[in-house]
Amino acid sequence: MMRDRNDIRRSCFSRVPALTLLSLLVLAGCGREQSALNVAGRDAAAISLLFWVMLVGAVLLWLMVNGAFLYVSRFAPGRFDERHGRRLLIGGGIVLPTVVLTALLVWGLSLLPDSRTPGDGLVVRVTGEQWWWRVEYWPEGATEPVVSANEIRLPVGERTEFRLLADKVIHSFWIPALGGKMDMFPGRETTFTLLPDKPGTYRGQCAEFCGASHAWMAFVAVAMEPEEFDAWLQAQAEDAAPPADDAARRGQAVFRDEGCGACHTVRGTDAVGQVGPDLTHIGSRLSLGAGRARVTLDDLATWVAHTDALKPEVRMPSYDLGEDELRDLAHYLKGLR
Repeated sequence: MMRDRNDIRRSCFSRVPALTLLSLLVLAGCGREQSALNVAGRDAAAISLLFWVMLVGAVLLWLMVNGAFLYVSRFAPGRFDERHGRRLLIGGGIVLPTVVLTALLVWGLSLLPDSRTPGDGLVVRVTGEQWWWRVEYWPEGATEPVVSANEIRLPVGERTEFRLLADKVIHSFWIPALGGKMDMFPGRETTFTLLPDKPGTYRGQCAEFCGASHAWMAFVAVAMEPEEFDAWLQAQAEDAAPPADDAARRGQAVFRDEGCGACHTVRGTDAVGQVGPDLTHIGSRLSLGAGRARVTLDDLATWVAHTDALKPEVRMPSYDLGEDELRDLAHYLKGLR
């Protein structure tokens, strides 16, 4: 019997290095651009602190419970005094959890007002479509928005107000490195604010299952210095650049002849469609198809030719174009900067 216990003890302890290594590998994957532990904003820092406090508390609770079990089973086996047992059950099973959980609830709720405070002037209106993001920037005093898609840019050190909507189904707007989640509902506007404090490029994601291409409903979030952001926003408000060479001009003709302007807007041209994303400056964006691909000539051509395969049930059809037409169209789109 003693040998069996020793074998079990050695087996358990032999697994500790492997479990420790596995835990370190898991934590090593938490420092990427889409991680709530990679804190880059004031709101994310508050959530991160709450997480670590709860994690440490959970570890301490685990050690206390297992320590008590080890004590009564190994070091002090036998009959336990009924009076002490009753005190332990009431104190450790009722009073302590009530006090701890109440304190955590009050502290957690105290974090909410910061994300509801008014912004510093800039309003970003985001509409969750199937499956992409319609983005409108409303600087303070603006009479019309600067329209973009599938990309969020924010000034560092300033609190930006988000007004969130959804077209047909519920979505959830989440940039883990900058703050918490906020649901988006059809017919109802929800608001919250974010204050980034570290420049960088981060990844956002829809955090609510919204259909066949939910996994491909992401976006790039870029926190920029205020002066850099103002210059970027001013450039985004301008019309699209005209085609720079013959290939781009041929691509513009393909865009026009295939009726792409019925769904997409390219400001400064006859394309004024509102069904799909605004393409006025698509060439300067960091991703294509709401995080599905990069904005390269090859990826642009592949996206047009195989949209339904890359993004199941998306409303944009695939186009059966020749290789030269696809290449020219990709040149035109890449030049929209």
